[in-house]
Amino acid sequence: MATLKDVAQLAGVSPRTVSNVVNDQPYVAGETRARVEAALAALDYRPNQLAKSLRTGKIGLLGFVVPDLAQSHFARLAAEVVQAATARGYTVAVDQTHGDIERERRLIQLGPRGAMFDGAIFHPEALRAEHIEHRESEFPLVLVGERIAGDHLDHVYIDDRAAAYEATRKLIADGHRRIAAIGLRRADYARTAHLREEGVRAALAEAEGVAAGHHQYVERYDAEDGYEAMANLVDSAERPDAVICFNDMLAMGALRRLHEHDVDVPGDMALVGFDDITEASFSFPPLTTVAADHAEIAETAVKALIGRIGDPGGAVREYLVSHRLVVRGSTRR
Repeated sequence: MATLKDVAQLAGVSPRTVSNVVNDQPYVAGETRARVEAALAALDYRPNQLAKSLRTGKIGLLGFVVPDLAQSHFARLAAEVVQAATARGYTVAVDQTHGDIERERRLIQLGPRGAMFDGAIFHPEALRAEHIEHRESEFPLVLVGERIAGDHLDHVYIDDRAAAYEATRKLIADGHRRIAAIGLRRADYARTAHLREEGVRAALAEAEGVAAGHHQYVERYDAEDGYEAMANLVDSAERPDAVICFNDMLAMGALRRLHEHDVDVPGDMALVGFDDITEASFSFPPLTTVAADHAEIAETAVKALIGRIGDPGGAVREYLVSHRLVVRGSTRR
């Protein structure tokens, strides 16, 4: 098994510099860091977690908690978090809440499984802002997704309103004149859905000669709900000629319903999703979708959490991650 000295010799630096890179300390020059990281990879270096925990009081274990691992978006994000954490010498335990409010409240107070972790990255679903505001725990926590933390917790997110606005503007520019959305939520805590709805409505309000279709509310962001929601649109007397779904699984269900009704996509109705899951490239036609960089989200969240573990009292930060519209066959090019 490779040691710090082995890595230092290969990289041409001191063992202390290697230690600084392994522990993601900021005071290492970019060129030196790259050289050390290449040596770490070449030697397949693995930190001695027992020695590290005795020295630092940390156990080298992070938690990653999402609403539902059955959703491709969260499964892919989990894989990226594991990769980013492993590169920094951490092990990741992954869990899911199924949107259970009590589980989510316990998590922000105690951490996963009673805080047997150095810290956790958490994507909430049912949590509300007041739960964060009344949090008493100092357990290191970084939120991903829902923008509910205010200035209480570090947070990694995309601009959902802007993303939905841009996707709707694309449909308008393509000549669509009746545009509906699938994925609205009535729950006051469903902040992401509300922001995406705001983006759609803002784009429609600006456009002349464009009408809003019958926007569809759902309970869950899965294919079944997308399938059922499209049933309300496809036979409507005011059937939309374009639909934006607030995640790709909703779009997959909607697409199946359209195929069953012999509706040509995109000729009769264009379709847009969110998340750019793997299946989006393989649907028929391939799905146009809003893509957030999963690797960037994971890297940013892991770095933020490690920084929070090292500096519990530091200023709370928000990290805006980029997004882009990936245009495929479900819309006009």
